[in-house]
Amino acid sequence: MSAPPPGFTPPAEFTTRPTLRGHFGMAASTHWLATASAQSVLERGGNAFDAAVAGAFVLHVVEPHLNGPGGDMTGIVATAEDPSRPRVLMGQGPAPSGATIEHYRSEGLDMVPGAGALAAAVPGAVDAWLHLLEQHGTWELADVLEYAIDYADNGHPVLARVVGTIERVSELFTEHWPTSADLWMPEGRIPVPGERVCNHAYAEVLRRLIAAGQRTVGRDGPSAHGASAGTEPGADACDGRTARIRAARREWKSGFVAEAIAEFVRRPHRHSTGGDHAGVIAVADIAGFDAGFEEPVTIVFRGHTIAKIGPWGQGPMLLQALRILDGFDDECLDPSTEIGAHTILEAIKLAMADRDSWYGDGDVDLEWLLGEEYATTRRALITERSSLEFRAGSGRNGAGAPFTPPLVTADVDGEAMLKAGLGEPTVQRNGVNNGDTCHIDVVDKWGNMISATPSGGWLQSSPVIPELGFCLGTRLQMMWLDESSPSALVPGRRPRTTLTPTLISRDGEPVMALGSPGGDQQEQWQLLMILRILVGGHEPQQAIDAPAFHTTSLAGSFWPRTWVPGGAVVEDRLGDGVIDGLIARGHVVTRAGDWELGRLSCVTRDPTTGALGAAANPRGAQGYAAGR
Repeated sequence: MSAPPPGFTPPAEFTTRPTLRGHFGMAASTHWLATASAQSVLERGGNAFDAAVAGAFVLHVVEPHLNGPGGDMTGIVATAEDPSRPRVLMGQGPAPSGATIEHYRSEGLDMVPGAGALAAAVPGAVDAWLHLLEQHGTWELADVLEYAIDYADNGHPVLARVVGTIERVSELFTEHWPTSADLWMPEGRIPVPGERVCNHAYAEVLRRLIAAGQRTVGRDGPSAHGASAGTEPGADACDGRTARIRAARREWKSGFVAEAIAEFVRRPHRHSTGGDHAGVIAVADIAGFDAGFEEPVTIVFRGHTIAKIGPWGQGPMLLQALRILDGFDDECLDPSTEIGAHTILEAIKLAMADRDSWYGDGDVDLEWLLGEEYATTRRALITERSSLEFRAGSGRNGAGAPFTPPLVTADVDGEAMLKAGLGEPTVQRNGVNNGDTCHIDVVDKWGNMISATPSGGWLQSSPVIPELGFCLGTRLQMMWLDESSPSALVPGRRPRTTLTPTLISRDGEPVMALGSPGGDQQEQWQLLMILRILVGGHEPQQAIDAPAFHTTSLAGSFWPRTWVPGGAVVEDRLGDGVIDGLIARGHVVTRAGDWELGRLSCVTRDPTTGALGAAANPRGAQGYAAGR
């Protein structure tokens, strides 16, 4: 990386671990078992996409409080065959046909609940991962899923944070969600950290998906590992493999899985609002969803192309913030200084206000929102003081009034804000949570690269469907029961997801895939990392380890969708001088502790030498990178 510019804080000599270096393959994720599984696939000849799919299904098992098969995902991929054209892997399901504003209001609701089946979009994650495997993988589905089946059937050491989540919702489980209690509180007790827990029902689901494919074609066709691992398999080489994966996708979307979901949600159950409601997802909703690839949204920043998902997610928000910040001197881009932290926080608030006012699954004028003229007008709003206002910009030529979301002011509760920033869902006894997820990055020796953020279907999202071993997600809580919103609840429309991986290229070649869990913090923490690397010259692990912060001065994406005017949550390691300076500028600061904010990971590749790298978050002693 380049040397830091004058005035930019040099990277700390001490890091918690090295940035990994090698040339064979690298994986990084939010759980060591997912990372190890992905690396195992690489070692056995699979490519980055085979590895990512294997790791993703393991994440369903080992991080059930952060994601599940009933949730969603987004990814960005770059293939060795066409590296200059990154693609978005779209696994965000839409609102079901019965999810109308009229229906929800008839249920006595003025906001989509934060837990319960009425908050569930059509599950999209599994179909997306299988689509990736079908299109760009080389392995058989049975081989890819063997890792997840093993951990689900034979058990894995349950994380302390999983146990804590179960403990906080144990009363909800025992009184209202008995199927969840049966799975997560065996014999009526909460498991202890490190205890081996199993999910036999989910293991059986995966076996039945494999069997559906083998009934269709059988496994006497092309070898599971017969295609070149560095290339997209050709039709002649992999017709049997592809057909088996497609059969599994059909079984998921219109077979026993879809039927079990539709049947279960018809039964009223407790939601986060305190009322009992039935869900609205039908088999036709699940069968009608197809994951696929889309073009990313990109800008050029400091000679690098930054690729994100579209405005049906919050991806362009990071690009808007970079556009605003690019007009400042480098000393204002250093997150470790008072002026840098202040400037970055103010840019984020402006970009987030545009996210909340303009973004949605429809016609969004990104050419204007990401243009230099608009960035100039937004940049001019940043002064030496923290803004306490919600300041969305106007449309092109001043046309169009932005949507203003309900601004539910929360008390500045340091304990609650700390929990919201820990990288774990903030779960109350009624199932309310502020949401989070997990992440995985993989790069292989051929140059295939992926960054992906699977989420939703947390164990606390809704009751477990007993024959499936998982529950539905809550992504619809990001939609408004207001027809004037660009993210209004409309059947067939995707909710404006917070899932937002990043891929960075230089001269048409991918050089880094990165991402983070964190709901509304995902883009904010990634922004700090990007600035530290592309401007400050940090190594990836140094950028991940450096002290983090984020603003809560935004319309929260998770029920009850509160905001804290001027709110800033910071790690204490930012330093008393910087923190006191932010307070003096009017920021409403909450100290989060030394090592609490951010769960970033990444993989890298040098196109000139083929050298690979990886780094992962040390906070929580859970995320790891591996490679050689």
